[in-house]
Amino acid sequence: MNGIHDMGGMDGFGPIPIEQDEPVFHAPWEGRVWALNSALGALGKWNIDAGRYEMEQLDPALYLQSSYYQRWLYRTENILIAHDMVTREELDSPSARRQVEGHGQALSVEDIFARQRQARSARIDTVIEAQFKAGDKVRARNIHPTGHTRLPRYVRGKVGAIDRDHGVFIFPDTNAVFAGKKPQHLYSVRFSAREIWGPGAAPADKVYVDMWDDYLEAS
Repeated sequence: MNGIHDMGGMDGFGPIPIEQDEPVFHAPWEGRVWALNSALGALGKWNIDAGRYEMEQLDPALYLQSSYYQRWLYRTENILIAHDMVTREELDSPSARRQVEGHGQALSVEDIFARQRQARSARIDTVIEAQFKAGDKVRARNIHPTGHTRLPRYVRGKVGAIDRDHGVFIFPDTNAVFAGKKPQHLYSVRFSAREIWGPGAAPADKVYVDMWDDYLEAS
């Protein structure tokens, strides 16, 4: 979908601060949000693409004014509501008045990390014919889907070349809405900076974007 989250190529947001010796978490609550996300994800009620899609649907103003882990928190609240695991009224009520309802056996830290290791790869071990090979000239399709996509706007309609074939992977656009894994080849596609940004870009610079078969057409 075309939303504020797809910020590649956008400018006007000011400098990006670089923090020396930046901590993993800037406040304890950020670590709690990360832990909640890990524990809930291990339940298997949604997948990483569905989680990304839920975050993309945050109000643009809220998205821009929120920090990284605030976005995670708002996304987690919304996805819990969508899966009938909590209500908005429960989230908005004081903690002392909330009713606790179990949704399965509690997971230990070891259980959570074990499940994450098992489910982390989106690679599919199956034989599917590749539509392209290394060196092929391709064009990123100029599409504007209303659902989740990993095809950034700044490369749509641009011409590049297949740099390498990563193999067969889950297609995020369908996986995000639980419409099937639709496995297909994933490629690293090489674009010249000038193809994307115009003649003002450095002539030797290249941009590599991972793209699925459904994002590409022969050029």
